[in-house]
Amino acid sequence: MRLKELLKFLMDNQHEAKDISENPEITSLEMDSREVEKGSLFICINGFTVDGHDFAKSAVEKGAAAILAEKPLSLNVPVIVVNDTKRAMAILSDAFYGQPTHHLQLIGVTGTNGKTSTTHMIERILENAGKKTGLIGTMYTKMNNETFDTKNTTPESITLQKTFKKMVDLEVDSAIMEVSSHALDMGRVRGCDYDVAVFTNLTQDHLDYHKTIAEYMHAKGLLFSQLGNSFDYNKPKWAVINIDDPAASYFSKITSARLLTYSLNEQADVMAEQIEFSPNGTTFHLKTYAGSKNVTIPLLGRFNVYNVLAAAAACLAAGVSFDDTVSGIEKLEGVRGRFEPVIAGQDFSVIVDYAHTPDSLENVLKTCKGMTESKLSVVVGCGGDRDKTKRPKMAQIAVSLADEAIFTSDNPRSEDPLAILKDMEDGVPGAYYHSISNREKAIFFAIANAKKGDTVLIAGKGHETYQLIQDKVYEFDDLKVAEKAIMELNKQK
Repeated sequence: MRLKELLKFLMDNQHEAKDISENPEITSLEMDSREVEKGSLFICINGFTVDGHDFAKSAVEKGAAAILAEKPLSLNVPVIVVNDTKRAMAILSDAFYGQPTHHLQLIGVTGTNGKTSTTHMIERILENAGKKTGLIGTMYTKMNNETFDTKNTTPESITLQKTFKKMVDLEVDSAIMEVSSHALDMGRVRGCDYDVAVFTNLTQDHLDYHKTIAEYMHAKGLLFSQLGNSFDYNKPKWAVINIDDPAASYFSKITSARLLTYSLNEQADVMAEQIEFSPNGTTFHLKTYAGSKNVTIPLLGRFNVYNVLAAAAACLAAGVSFDDTVSGIEKLEGVRGRFEPVIAGQDFSVIVDYAHTPDSLENVLKTCKGMTESKLSVVVGCGGDRDKTKRPKMAQIAVSLADEAIFTSDNPRSEDPLAILKDMEDGVPGAYYHSISNREKAIFFAIANAKKGDTVLIAGKGHETYQLIQDKVYEFDDLKVAEKAIMELNKQK
């Protein structure tokens, strides 16, 4: 695409251009100068730690055919100046890649907890219904049964649109993605044509960025307000809302989309009744506007029932039949690092879970408590350079619901791990707990002290395979460490 053709998607008053008469062929859009190649349009983004304008010259040396910037730059290629390069980047990315989300059924899931599990459940149900799916989320990007690493839960607009274009080329018809509050606030998903937006729940998280729970809720709400204000009867927009959550009324009010509600406690379009838990899974009566049936899933916890309801409602909104939805639910499997059992020949339970917020930790501990014959232990920490106010709350939940709480490190980043532990300890004066800053030693301690009938919950990291300490990334997998600890214990018996 020629530069002038691409710039037509920006209004004339939105940019100024220098030397645009050259009108070079644009072969790619890049915001990382390391990815620039001959023919690229390099977009200068002023980020939290670096300013892309400082790398414009390097981008030209690598072959950039033009530069998009927020200020004039003296370079020997066309320089297009706009007020907001991030906003312009979203518009140009959508245009450059042929507006790919217009050719996909796009489902976005937002909320504090449950996004990863819910998107995977939706993927499974859609595939069972014969759909060809793509998935974008915390763990990876997946299309055509091939997975790729992701840097953020929700990538930047360039990466998103490029990914959607690949999905379209592979004849994917349904894309499911986690939509983070950061991405919504930063405009990463501008241009994404969502058909279904799902709200799971809202509890305290990311207040290091959003500052208040009201700002956090507003950011989440952008997904629903951006569904549009018109009714397209050929391609309707749906907002799927968990009405058991106190924030449900806010999300319902700010969207013009058709509403589809789900609940465990209230009358809703999609409900779960007669819930029964067993060591092997959960059985409940699925009641929907489209039909009712008893279903069994190999997953535990009320939070997983909520996730199933969210997935079922999203798929019904997406046009999947009730029978295909139920059939897909019955084929669900666990998701890596989400209430994942560690089985290595021990006579007690070990569970690895991503729970890293007060609400998610409470939910998982309550589930563990209900299945534990004897002692319940939890290994838990709090991330560095993140919301400090949740640290004492996490500690309080750990000591109140577990018989033995072990506080430890969880991605301390630039902070002193001992300072993070001190913040947790300050929330539970006089309580019984252990503080072991080395995460591996903490896990070994918990497992070494476990007996038959006990449960050890290792919370916080789930699927992650690393520890972030200062500016270094260290290989670390809770599941593998737990397996190693169990094998060491077995040798001693």
